[in-house]
Amino acid sequence: MHVPLSPYLLLVLTTLFWSGNFVLGRAVHFDIPPISLVFWRWTGALLILLPFSWRHLKDQWPLLLTNWKYLFIFGFLGVTCFNTFIYIALQSTTATNAVLINSIIPVLIVVLSWAFGGIRITRRQALGMAVSFAGVINIVCRADIGQLLALQLNRGDIWVLLAVVSWAVYTFLLRKRPAGLHPLSFLTSLIMIGLIVLAPLYGWELSQGYRIVATSSAFFSLCYVALFPSVLAFIFWNQAVGQVGSNKAGLFLHLMPVFGTILSIILLGEVFHLYQLAGIVLIFTGIYLTTAR
Repeated sequence: MHVPLSPYLLLVLTTLFWSGNFVLGRAVHFDIPPISLVFWRWTGALLILLPFSWRHLKDQWPLLLTNWKYLFIFGFLGVTCFNTFIYIALQSTTATNAVLINSIIPVLIVVLSWAFGGIRITRRQALGMAVSFAGVINIVCRADIGQLLALQLNRGDIWVLLAVVSWAVYTFLLRKRPAGLHPLSFLTSLIMIGLIVLAPLYGWELSQGYRIVATSSAFFSLCYVALFPSVLAFIFWNQAVGQVGSNKAGLFLHLMPVFGTILSIILLGEVFHLYQLAGIVLIFTGIYLTTAR
């Protein structure tokens, strides 16, 4: 599905939808267990997509089989790992912290482009990466170096870092997306692969006694995450990355701390702390040094 909109508008909408996903994931963390949330999120997304993508899947089945290894990697990183790690993280960290740490993704994309894409890194970019990393460390340890030295870090923030790495790798590898594969075929196959990996994890969570609390807020939350940050955001992101490239698209993730912090304060009543402000300054300074010409 090709959306006839500016790729930059698509990237803005994508970051808005994903920021809402962080806030919602934190809001329902008592009512919906993390793996249940990601499993039913993508099940709902699959049900939405199938009527539109079935014909493309059928026509392009040989191409899908030929490229199954790449598709498995995309599905595992983009559907299974990133979302599961984020929802687990939001059990024990704030939505504000999660979106702030998530903003280091553009720097990681540049690192991957240097390490595996043959892109040269200047001294200025290296300095920017170090400054951004210092900002993340400042947020993770709450501006208390003693926590870092004693390894008493919030485990939720560590899960966010794992999610950040998985999404940076996913975005970098999008350049390997099979040529000629329809966007709906691509996204639907990723969701199917992700759900296959998630199924045993979901079964394990159920065996531990974790269940979704049946409330109207839980229902509407699942509807939101199935449609906006899943179907629409992934279609928008994949199309925009294909048009403007991963490095330039990654810059738009800078909007997530803005959207996410505002939504967290308004909807969740979270308090914005000085250590988070210091982390933002360091991260954005590092991003500017890394990406500005």
